[in-house]
Amino acid sequence: MVVGTSGVTASDVLAVARGGARVELSEEAVAALAAAREIVDALAAKPDPVYGVSTGFGALATRHISQELRAQLQRNIVRSHAAGMGPRVEREVVRALVFLRLKTVCSGHTGVRPEVAQTMADLLNAGITPVVHEYGSLGCSGDLAPLSHCALTLMGEGEAEGPDGVVRPAGELLVAHGIAPVALREKEGLALLNGTDGMLGMLIMALDDLETLYKSADVTAALSLEALLGTDKVLAPELHAIRPHPGQGASAANMLSVLKGSGLTGHHQDDAPRVQDAYSVRCAPQVAGAGRDTMAHARLVAERELASAVDNPVVLPDGRVESNGNFHGAPVAYVLDFLAIAAADLASIAERRTDRLLDKNRSHGLPPFLADDAGVDSGLMIAQYTQAALVSELKRLAVPASADSIPSSAMQEDHVSMGWSAARKLRTAVDNLTRVLAVELYAATRAVELREGLTPAPATRAVIDAVREAGVQGPGPDRFLAPDLAAADAFVRDGRLVAAVETVTGPLR
Repeated sequence: MVVGTSGVTASDVLAVARGGARVELSEEAVAALAAAREIVDALAAKPDPVYGVSTGFGALATRHISQELRAQLQRNIVRSHAAGMGPRVEREVVRALVFLRLKTVCSGHTGVRPEVAQTMADLLNAGITPVVHEYGSLGCSGDLAPLSHCALTLMGEGEAEGPDGVVRPAGELLVAHGIAPVALREKEGLALLNGTDGMLGMLIMALDDLETLYKSADVTAALSLEALLGTDKVLAPELHAIRPHPGQGASAANMLSVLKGSGLTGHHQDDAPRVQDAYSVRCAPQVAGAGRDTMAHARLVAERELASAVDNPVVLPDGRVESNGNFHGAPVAYVLDFLAIAAADLASIAERRTDRLLDKNRSHGLPPFLADDAGVDSGLMIAQYTQAALVSELKRLAVPASADSIPSSAMQEDHVSMGWSAARKLRTAVDNLTRVLAVELYAATRAVELREGLTPAPATRAVIDAVREAGVQGPGPDRFLAPDLAAADAFVRDGRLVAAVETVTGPLR
């Protein structure tokens, strides 16, 4: 992955964070780094105070720092700001954090020396992952504590995880991989800390996960409609064309593709006539579609943030070094919260379909709880309890973090974004949504198989065959359910559900 002064994409971030891609600096980036550094060095030589170069930070910015103390100032900001607490953050998040900070450093707007940027690339290429903690960022002035722990590793201090997964002193890891610790100079400590990189990295990865999950939700909704003998007429393109939300149309088209050739749909007028299917079935494209459109907006914000150079102060092409507020995470925080709301609602409608499959009064002929011998067997009763617990948790995670500013730094930083917190809870929401869809998949495939004498759609048959091969058992007497649910979770999580459908339908939208 060659990093220039601009042009980093979401795919690049995923390749480095999740795929372990190697990183190189372009000649253009090295030249931009050197040019910006000359500007910082010239300002550092002047007697006039410049924020971040020859002053303290935050509420302490009023103190002018003499030249002999400036290296210590930069070391001190990293050490003092590396104040995170709580569990370790996942390796992929930290790799995204370092790579995105490197992206901004290479823009030529930060004043960092080329050798500092090269050391960041060396760290990624060596598979060294700084230990970053869950708590410490308010999402303003950047993800300060998380980025500080990363900068601390560049200095050869603190702890980091090696490519073997073992946590060791960072200095030992750098020596073992032939990397010299960085001795920070004017502005460099501040430049390594002042970005929205953590929340942006988690947004990009959440969008990658949700892309698969929204397709998965279309599949599980289609399977539930089929198992409930619902009608696919509500998925007709002409109905969605008159309410032209792009996500809604895509979701309906996916469901229609999955149901093509089904012998189960259209029986809603048989033994127990119904004019319409329930909202959780009939309105599935509208709910999933709204989430898809929310994702489209979130991608736009992510693309804009990827094109940004977030630092304070910044080095401008005309030689000025100016303070600014571009580190405020509000744009990213909002969409992180929006996505958590959409994930909660998608999980909620999936749970309602599952409950309908299990209720003999609403399932149109299916056995109670899809049990083999109801009363002796409880079937999937408690699987739905688990799903309901996950949905309730998702609703709590949907409460926006970005509406909960809290002042800091002696009221200098008196309004913050809480974007890091929004990102952390979105990661949990994505995990829980996966589990919710896994339970619906488990129930719907069992229900379809219980519709004896009716032929499911070819795509449904492909899903049932694949999920059974993956270790998720079909109908039968009660058994230990947790392993089945775990296997269903993995089947959804790693994309095998979508892949199974696409062997019949072709690529879903």
